[in-house]
Amino acid sequence: MTMTAAKLRSATHLINSVRTVEGGGFVVRRPFPTQTLLDFDPFLMLDHLGPVTYAPGKAIGAPDHPHRGFETVSYILEGGLQHKDSQGNSGKLGPGDVQWMTAGAGVVHSEMPDDNMMKNGGTLHGFQIWVNLPARDKMMKPRYQDIATSQIPEGQSDDGKVKVRVVAGEALGAKAVIETRTPIVFLHYTLEPGGEVSQFISPEYNAMGYIISGSGQFGAEKRSAKEGQMIVFGQDGEQVRLASETGLSMLLLAGVPLNEPVARYGPFVMNTEEEIIQAVQDYQAGRMGEIDF
Repeated sequence: MTMTAAKLRSATHLINSVRTVEGGGFVVRRPFPTQTLLDFDPFLMLDHLGPVTYAPGKAIGAPDHPHRGFETVSYILEGGLQHKDSQGNSGKLGPGDVQWMTAGAGVVHSEMPDDNMMKNGGTLHGFQIWVNLPARDKMMKPRYQDIATSQIPEGQSDDGKVKVRVVAGEALGAKAVIETRTPIVFLHYTLEPGGEVSQFISPEYNAMGYIISGSGQFGAEKRSAKEGQMIVFGQDGEQVRLASETGLSMLLLAGVPLNEPVARYGPFVMNTEEEIIQAVQDYQAGRMGEIDF
């Protein structure tokens, strides 16, 4: 489907990210949740970490912490992380790797710089994105999908000016290998100078773009945005237009809204305050386990 065969979505809002501190003290850029935008159904949070360069012995991460009721998506662009959880799972994430963790009923999790970075220092750059779970799945058994960079499908435009990594959904002839609990689009687009693409996104999906680096023009009205900014697209069409004169790297995220009540307290996201209280009690009582290896 071409840009002339379907209506382009408008770019309705431009949101600046704010700087905040997470985990063991690392600084992230966050377009939401903030006072400007609490969530973007079905997404709950987008954190852009770095790029930050650590000296030897100075790297920091997110020590043991619980999750319940949603999914965390870790996407690494540079550096390396190692993760562990209270169910005995562990692994490493390197450049280009993705971890899609469904916390479900609850898990205690840690994400720390890998041994090499802890010892020798280096640059860490990546994202953590929270995706809400529907009420029916909030207490499901936790699971992981660790996808190595070599397994993530990639597409390219005919003129070679647009490339995409397909974490979830489909783009430029490539289809994701990750399974999601709700319909999700998660694309990492890279546009060379002069690159332009129109991405099909079904009208019932909420859609947004986050600029990793560079700048571009978005939507039917060619609204400009640059690094650290988020573009919100209207639901007035089925094509999202991306273009750049100088070069652009960005995430394009979209999902079918759950339209369910959201009760959130720190690392717990449920539908009611009573469920939040129960989550806190379960964690304090050790029912989510602990990391003991």
